[in-house]
Amino acid sequence: MKLSFGQNLSQKQSQTMAPRMIQSMEILQMAQAALEEKIEQELVENPALERGDENRVEDESENKLDKEKESKDVDQKELVVEENQGGEDDFERLLNLDNDIPDHFDESTRPSSNRIQESRDRQHDMIANIVDRAETLQSHLVGQLHEMDLEPALLKMCERIVSSLSAKDGGYLKVALEDLLPADAGPADKELAENALAHIQQLDPPGVGARDLSECLVLQLSADIENLQNVRTLILHHLEDLQHNRMPQIQKATGLSIEEINEAWDELRKLDPRPASSFADDFVPTVTPDMWLEITDEGNYVVKMDEGPSRSLYISKYYRQRLATGQATAEEKEFIKAKIISAQWLIGSIEQRRNTLTRVAQEIVDHQKDFFDNGPEFLKPLKMEQIAEKVKVHVTTVSRAVGEKWIETHRGILPLRMFFMGGTTTEGGEDVAWNKIKIELKKLIDNEDSSKPYSDVEIMRRLKSKGFNVARRTVTKYRELLDIPSSRVRRDWSKKKK
Repeated sequence: MKLSFGQNLSQKQSQTMAPRMIQSMEILQMAQAALEEKIEQELVENPALERGDENRVEDESENKLDKEKESKDVDQKELVVEENQGGEDDFERLLNLDNDIPDHFDESTRPSSNRIQESRDRQHDMIANIVDRAETLQSHLVGQLHEMDLEPALLKMCERIVSSLSAKDGGYLKVALEDLLPADAGPADKELAENALAHIQQLDPPGVGARDLSECLVLQLSADIENLQNVRTLILHHLEDLQHNRMPQIQKATGLSIEEINEAWDELRKLDPRPASSFADDFVPTVTPDMWLEITDEGNYVVKMDEGPSRSLYISKYYRQRLATGQATAEEKEFIKAKIISAQWLIGSIEQRRNTLTRVAQEIVDHQKDFFDNGPEFLKPLKMEQIAEKVKVHVTTVSRAVGEKWIETHRGILPLRMFFMGGTTTEGGEDVAWNKIKIELKKLIDNEDSSKPYSDVEIMRRLKSKGFNVARRTVTKYRELLDIPSSRVRRDWSKKKK
């Protein structure tokens, strides 16, 4: 292989994405909340982009017909700013967009009263929506410790152990006590740590500070529990047997009857295996639907988009007049042109997002009409390629359009992605979604004889008798997805076999 330095000419084809295309795809993929944040950011950073108030929106709706006549052919008279030309015609058309805005402007760059009021409203809403900080597990435990008359060294050790506990772990002590002591700790220090842990395990919630599940459950036992000794026996020696429903083994080892084991198990179920989980900060985000489903008088389903504040965006008339009147310097012109182009791209991308989402969602709803009419059992198999072919877009566009998008329907607020799923064909030639097979599987298990529950092979046979051609491993997979245990665990040993 010969290496040399020099210049060579070569011809090749490459595909690059324009910045506007990239922006359009990013905005299409955004959820409603993220889009609102994007708009707020652009309103702050781009002075050429403004949001109309209610009066402006009303004026625009009143003059809608006139504006439609003026822009009858959008393709032939698109409002764009040519970067390589003077753009006099473009800016003349931009100047005539908003005749309802007053002709006199303050040329200073101070914010408008509407923007000041919007900023105040946002700050007020932000302060009003701040959630009070919930009490942490550490503060709850330390508060109880300070109410005790503990020696300073013991209290300090208790606080050190408490600092290692986590509500997300249920309040368990996940580290060894030796790891919380200095490297040169002696027997007295270890005894102090054990004493401190014993004090912590007496605090509320019961079971906090336990080192394993058995210890956690034993700490919660009290004298008023029925069959206390039997419950303690199950906790200390037979938790794994209970997990796998091995009743005969427990009966043989303890000498208890099946009825006595079940009674003790019922008491055991009342205990909390994760006593400190209530202190965990489980944040559940609020879902904002991007669209809703409207039912017409004829019973048809029509997708409606929530226009929101994004539809009231427009390009500032002040900056358009600065260009049209020649008041701006050459440097200002370049700045204003760039900002106007950016604002136009954003407005166009939002409108394109709206159109694409509406078309994609409408095709999904039309395909899944039986689901909206009759319920989950009638969900049909659907692939993104089918919707892409109907809407005449690429399949990746459909994927971006349905990602993190929700629709409000009479059957609840649903993610668009849930309508895409595979399926199979019945012996009668009918296409059914996997969701319907899951529902049928759950029905079989709900109606089985608990003394002799169906195995996965038996469930497969019964589904096939109903026309569903599924394999045993598919039955096992869906049973686990539905969080249904195996037939051995489902068996009720207190009942006799039929």
